[in-house]
Amino acid sequence: MNPPTYADVLAAAPIVHRYVKPTPLYEWPVLSQLLGCRFYMKHENHTPTTAFKVRGGIYLISRLPEVQKRRGIIACTTGNHGQSLAYACRLFGVRCVLVVPAHSNPDKVAAMRSLDAELIEHGRDYDDARQHCETIQQREDLRYVHSANEPDLIAGVGTYALEIFDELPDPDVILVPVGLGSGICGTGLVAAERRPPTRVIGVQSELAPAVTLSWRFGRPVETDTPRTFAEGMATRMPAEMTLAMMRRLVHDMVTVSDDALREAIRLLLRVTHNLAEGAGAASLAAAMQMRERLAGKTVVGVLSGGNLDLRELASILTSS
Repeated sequence: MNPPTYADVLAAAPIVHRYVKPTPLYEWPVLSQLLGCRFYMKHENHTPTTAFKVRGGIYLISRLPEVQKRRGIIACTTGNHGQSLAYACRLFGVRCVLVVPAHSNPDKVAAMRSLDAELIEHGRDYDDARQHCETIQQREDLRYVHSANEPDLIAGVGTYALEIFDELPDPDVILVPVGLGSGICGTGLVAAERRPPTRVIGVQSELAPAVTLSWRFGRPVETDTPRTFAEGMATRMPAEMTLAMMRRLVHDMVTVSDDALREAIRLLLRVTHNLAEGAGAASLAAAMQMRERLAGKTVVGVLSGGNLDLRELASILTSS
């Protein structure tokens, strides 16, 4: 498969916007004052699944050939990818089978089941579940939907970046949480076309740095099972398509501690009254860490999702 282009993102927009209205882009004055820059948040937690990935799910499922729609799809997920596919499959009447790691976020699991997905729990982490998913796919002849190596998925999620530039044409920096990189690749495609000087910077947890290390070394790097609570970033290895795109489109990658993610979750809840999951808070955590680099600039942080395990939220609030 060829990687998507900016033209593909433009083609995705009318289909995505048929089901998902543009999400808010707010400058939060308290955060701007705290960070010493004009700081905007792109609220992808305001989608029907409370995460950006629903855009890619809708576009990809809408474009499946009819024979594949009749057979159904299968995917591996830690939650948000699965919710996006389950939501889209219910829209288009497609069978949806999802493989999740054991002990996954129970709220995300419940949400996927509520969208009529068939769930299979397997393995200690995302990559264990992915291998099991691929075995089932071959046996049942379902369409395997990878969470990153899918041009239509990347084009679909890239529509949030179109919305950013439509409303704010001249951001200096866009900070994007990175799991396997579909969101930052879509953002990079749009930024390169709409405002090339804009720096696109990815953010990962220090405890799940596989994609960051791979981006820096220019080759795939596999790590041990991630220990971060931010399951949206918890992968052991990069994806081929998105890593190649990131090497071309991303200007920098930074990592933040899990304590910084927790602090950012608390700050977002207190200042903006928005709930962010670990990955969703990564852009603000990075902005806090990069205050000197960002001083005086116009900065957008992508709040990629708000599906935080409520047990984790209780722990975060009581440890403040």
